[in-house]
Amino acid sequence: MTEQARIFDEIVFQRRALRAFLPRPVPTDILERIFTVAQRAPSNCNTQPWLTHVASGASLQSLAEELPRRFMAGQITLDFPYDGVYQGVYKERQYGSAQALYDAVRIERSDKARRHEQFMRNFTFFDAPHVAFLFLPEPFGLREAADLGMYAQTLMLAMTAHGLGSCPQTALSFEADIIREHLGVAAVNKLLFGISFGYADPDSPVNDCLTDRAALADCVSFHA
Repeated sequence: MTEQARIFDEIVFQRRALRAFLPRPVPTDILERIFTVAQRAPSNCNTQPWLTHVASGASLQSLAEELPRRFMAGQITLDFPYDGVYQGVYKERQYGSAQALYDAVRIERSDKARRHEQFMRNFTFFDAPHVAFLFLPEPFGLREAADLGMYAQTLMLAMTAHGLGSCPQTALSFEADIIREHLGVAAVNKLLFGISFGYADPDSPVNDCLTDRAALADCVSFHA
């Protein structure tokens, strides 16, 4: 294995969803470098069909105050349907992931109140100092959403390489209208999800949460 391959493998294995961050903001030069690197992500015909808005400081604090209130009031506005149903092995993986999170923070699965409290932390971004909101401009759809997914993975790997933690959150897409309003984003840009990021809190037990991955043979077939 070359040194380059070893470093890449290490970065990929280090990246995972973290849910507790230090309040320390990321320096501007590092932010700009990370998002510059992410622009190298592949896309169909090099269309680069993503629009990213990064909220920090007072802008983010305003959202952290508004989003929980709106969600609890049932004021949900989705740009894309959230109607997927997991069955079979996919349901098992979802269950295992949730259980790993609850185990890390010592919440019994029967404790609905604390589970709800943990879920609501999505809307205060797990105290992260920055959130990247990822939008698809109209009329893009499924194929371009795949491009945005490749961009998001490239972005999170770049964050990991620079010593940052991240957490992709589909829950943030539940409040698309108010996020657009706060950030001054045109209605033609549709919110797919957000990524909270910053310096991970090393002392928070929630960051000890590790999820497993399916065996290679379960997902990949090689044909000669």
